[in-house]
Amino acid sequence: MIITSPCVVSLTWRLEDTQGQLIDELSEPMEFLLGGDDLLAKVEQALIGQTTGFEAQLHLEPEQAFGDYRAELVFFEAREIFPDAVTEGMQFEGPPEGSATPDMPKDAIYTVTEVYDTHVVLDGNHPLAGIGLNLTLKVCDVRPATEEETEQGSVALSPLSLGPGAEDVPDGTTLH
Repeated sequence: MIITSPCVVSLTWRLEDTQGQLIDELSEPMEFLLGGDDLLAKVEQALIGQTTGFEAQLHLEPEQAFGDYRAELVFFEAREIFPDAVTEGMQFEGPPEGSATPDMPKDAIYTVTEVYDTHVVLDGNHPLAGIGLNLTLKVCDVRPATEEETEQGSVALSPLSLGPGAEDVPDGTTLH
């Protein structure tokens, strides 16, 4: 089957930063909806018109991946609004309850990057923001998308998205 939008592609990949440091490796094929929210635009563009067995090496600048790092998405909040067990790497959907900063975006996922006696540092950037990426991928299979997958914009069982809405993970862990 030729890859067209929408369809489901089964991929393996190796994701590295531009210095060759491994960020993620997907050695077992995983399904993603092409034409939905699962893949970055440049990855989809490379896949369109291809078939099973296609391999590619892509370089993604930050603006083609998870965006530039934005210092204005780093916030300092009072330590007392957090649970006693707050640690670096914890994440919050939206501003934590009781936050004092008025302009914190409500739709961001905030990662705790530092914990001090008086305050906690929250970063609303994607963990891969500002990083150039090298992606080596292989198409293992292609199938038509189901109506449900097309409606929801994602493969239901996919535990990860490599797209703008990708799940955020703490530094030092892989994306899946």
